Amino acid sequence: MQRKRLAVAAAAMAATLAAGCSGASQEPSSQAAQNSAPAGPVKLTYWSWVPNMDKIAAVWNQAHPDIQVTISKQAGGDDAAAKFLTAAKAGNPPDLVQAEYQMLPSFVAADALADLKNDVSQAKGKFSEGIWGLVTLGTDAVYALPQDSGPMMLYYRQDLFKKYGIEVPKTWDEYAEAARAARKKDPEVFLGTFSSKDPGSFVGLAQQAGAQWWSISGEAWKVGINDDATKKVADYWGGLVKEGAIDGQPYFTPEWNKALNDGKLLTWPSAVWGPGVLSGNAPNGKGKWAIAPLPQWNAGENLSGFWGGSSTAVAEKSPNKAAAVQFATWLNTDPEALGLLVKEGAVYPASTKGGGLLGEAPDYFSNQADFWQQAAAISAGARGFTFGPNVNVTYNAFKDAFDKAVHDKSVFSDALQAMQETTVADMQKSGFQLVQ
Repeated sequence: MQRKRLAVAAAAMAATLAAGCSGASQEPSSQAAQNSAPAGPVKLTYWSWVPNMDKIAAVWNQAHPDIQVTISKQAGGDDAAAKFLTAAKAGNPPDLVQAEYQMLPSFVAADALADLKNDVSQAKGKFSEGIWGLVTLGTDAVYALPQDSGPMMLYYRQDLFKKYGIEVPKTWDEYAEAARAARKKDPEVFLGTFSSKDPGSFVGLAQQAGAQWWSISGEAWKVGINDDATKKVADYWGGLVKEGAIDGQPYFTPEWNKALNDGKLLTWPSAVWGPGVLSGNAPNGKGKWAIAPLPQWNAGENLSGFWGGSSTAVAEKSPNKAAAVQFATWLNTDPEALGLLVKEGAVYPASTKGGGLLGEAPDYFSNQADFWQQAAAISAGARGFTFGPNVNVTYNAFKDAFDKAVHDKSVFSDALQAMQETTVADMQKSGFQLVQ
């Protein structure tokens, strides 16, 4: 069984990820509530951090009196993942849980999620191949329905590109040349920066190049963080940092915010959620930034990767899996629900139909009326990726190794080797079966 392939070390990995999380067992048990409830509608609980998800569920509840959904608002991030694992281990998880794509393998390894493949076959066509791959883990199982996604694109200062005579780069070679040109035009300006604090960004760039850090072979995991595609990406950025063509300032710092706001940083390879960050951190740039596809490794391609996003999964121990699947399918494929996710939840739906529901461009991008249309076209080319069961260990190893590489201006692909070794050692320690 596919689940066996992922659950070799379920107990050890679940304990590791859930360590330090308390209070999850205090969450009302949907199963217990249903067992003690009088005959009537099926009652489901959905743990989610999307704003106003209760308003979205209310629309479902009004139209489906036989299946009633209650939203339990969560904080999101690692704490939410640990809380769910603790609840699953205790036997009282919610019926449905919002799960970041990179956390799905950990949940599957803990036997916490139901395989939905027999119930959602018709939904597959509502999503791009890349997005769908994020919820299958490269297997024939389906562990969730995609909810929102973070396709990556190139944000750039349209006005300053014109000022410095820089064309929007279509390839990464052109980006490197533009970076050097910007430094010559104004030594106080950088075209971009490499952030050693944001592994999610690097993963998205590696995805674009075709990287596959984890895969499942038979009943074992294969780890390939230092594959050729990722080495290419790492050494490209390492070379630019070493020669001083781009900066080494991490994202989301006061210094980075100031550089964006002052027009000293001209691009940001980021995800579709970028407008919110730019409007909050670089208000002076309103109406001056635009988006374009990421530069390509080969001219003429239209490939991207994902930075962020989440899914709707059904707990293995839910007593009402069929009803939970009905709600999850409606939430993530029905046009009315997708419109509510956009309007009430302020998310970018993973469904291919989601981009068309977004209407006017973000106010910050008033100069680019086709913002959402471009984003949808870019999303269609985002490549799939399989995350591993110890992604947090890998991400921490990225920060440690690339912090040092940026500081020393050393070979970035050497940092990948450190990530590979740390990830493999952790999986072996946890009892996962590995193949070369």
